[in-house]
Amino acid sequence: MCLVTPSLAPGADPPWLSLASLRPLHFSARDTQEHASEVPFPKSAFSVAMVLFPVVSADENPPPLGQDPWGDFWLFRFFVNVAGYLTIVVPGFLLIQYFKRRNYSETGRGLCFPVIRSCVFGSEAKSGHPDDVSASSRNDAMDPSTAKQVLKLLFCAAGLQVSYLTWGILQERVMTRSYGATSSSPGEKFRDSQFLVFMNRILAFTVAGLYCAMTKQPRHGAPMYKYSFASLSNILSSWCQYEALKFISFPTQVLAKASKVIPVMLMGKLVSRKSYEYWEYFTAVLISAGVSMFLLSSGTDHHPSTVTTFSGVVILAGYIVFDSFTSNWQDSLFKYKMSSVQMMFGVNLFSCLFTMGSLLEQGALLESANFMARHSEFALHAVMLSICSACGQLFIFYTINQFGAAVFTIIMTLRQAFAILLSCLIYGHAVTIVGGLGVGVVFLALFLRVYARSRMKKRVKKAAVNEVPIQKI
Repeated sequence: MCLVTPSLAPGADPPWLSLASLRPLHFSARDTQEHASEVPFPKSAFSVAMVLFPVVSADENPPPLGQDPWGDFWLFRFFVNVAGYLTIVVPGFLLIQYFKRRNYSETGRGLCFPVIRSCVFGSEAKSGHPDDVSASSRNDAMDPSTAKQVLKLLFCAAGLQVSYLTWGILQERVMTRSYGATSSSPGEKFRDSQFLVFMNRILAFTVAGLYCAMTKQPRHGAPMYKYSFASLSNILSSWCQYEALKFISFPTQVLAKASKVIPVMLMGKLVSRKSYEYWEYFTAVLISAGVSMFLLSSGTDHHPSTVTTFSGVVILAGYIVFDSFTSNWQDSLFKYKMSSVQMMFGVNLFSCLFTMGSLLEQGALLESANFMARHSEFALHAVMLSICSACGQLFIFYTINQFGAAVFTIIMTLRQAFAILLSCLIYGHAVTIVGGLGVGVVFLALFLRVYARSRMKKRVKKAAVNEVPIQKI
C-alpha cells in the first residue's frame, strides 16, 4: 500500500509534526478501493511510524543520488553521533575500571604512570566552595578608583555583548540560510551541526590551554575522566542548540534558554540534592508563563521562519536537559581545587576528542571541509563563531572574577533581550503583542531572581558579621 503525503521541504518537519498546522493525512481513492480487503493497519502503530520515520511522497521522483533521506532526519543523526561517542566512551570506561581494580595508583610505575594517575585517580584533594576563592580574589582585585571600576565594568559588558550578540546572529545565519545562492541556483545549506560544535571546542580548548600556560593556576586535583561527563552533555546540548534552529525561530530558542532555570532546579534536586527558596519557585512559574505566552501567540499567518514544529520543541527540550546536567555536574566538579579556566580546558579537551572521533567515523569531517572550500563565506562565519564563543567564555570568567555572578547575570539577561530584538530586525521574525508581553514577563522574572539573590547574600553576610563568637573559659 502506498502512502501519499505532501512534499517536504529540506530540513522541515512533516505536516503532522507542525504545531502550527496540524491536519490529517488522506489516502487516494484508488488506493482505498484496491486495498479495501486487506488487513487494516493499526492506527496507533501508524501514528508512531509517521512520527519516527520519514516518508517519501508517491507522486514525486526519488531523491537524487548522493542525497540520503535518512541523513537529513535529525533523530537518526543524533543516534549516529551518540554511537560515535560510545566508541570512545566504552573502551575508556573499561580501561578506567581495569586500572581501579588493579589499584594502579599504588602499584603502577613507568613512563605512563603519571598520565594514568592524573586521568583515572587525580590527587583527590578537595577544597572549599569555589565562591569563597573567587570572592577573596575579587576583593583583592578591586581597585579603589571608582572611575577605573566603571571602565572595567563597561569593558566586561561590551565584551560580553559583542561576543555573544555576534555569535547569535552568525549562528542563525549559518543554520537557516543558504550559501552560494545565485539567480539560477538556490545554493545549499550547511547541515552538520556537529562540525560547528567541533570548531567551537577546538578553539576554546586552544585558548584555555594558552591561558593556563601563561598564568598561575591552582594545582589540579580532579581525575581527568570526570570532565568527560560534562563534556558529553555539553556536546549534545550544543548540537541540539544548532539543530533546533532548523525547526524553530531564534527568538523562541533564546526564550527557551532563558527558561532553563526550571530544569536546572529539577536537575539540581536530582543530581546535587539542592533545596530552593520560595522566590525561586515563584520566578520559575513566571518564566514558564511568559514562555507559554510567547509560544502560544504564534499563528499560522506569521512569517514562515517563526513556525515552531514538534521536532523543534523536542530538540529544544533536549538542549535544556543536557545543559542543565552540564551546569550541575560542573558545580560538583568545583569541589576539587581548580579554576574556571581549568574547567574550560578539561571539558573542551574531551569535547574535541569526542567530536573529532565521531566526525572521522562518519566521514563528515572531510565533507564539512569540502563545504568550507566551496563557500569561503561559510568558512569565515564558522571561524568567527568559534572566536566569539572562545572570547565570550573568557569574558564570562573575567566578569565573574571582577564583579561577581549577580552583575554577570544582569549583563547576560540584557544580552538575551538584545539578541531577540536584533534577530527580529535582521531576519524578519514576527512577534505579536501577547508574545511581546510574554518576553517581558520572562525578563521581569529573571531580574527578580537577580534582585532576590543579591538581597539574600547581603542578609547572610550581615548575619555573619553580627555573630559574636563565644569564648570558652
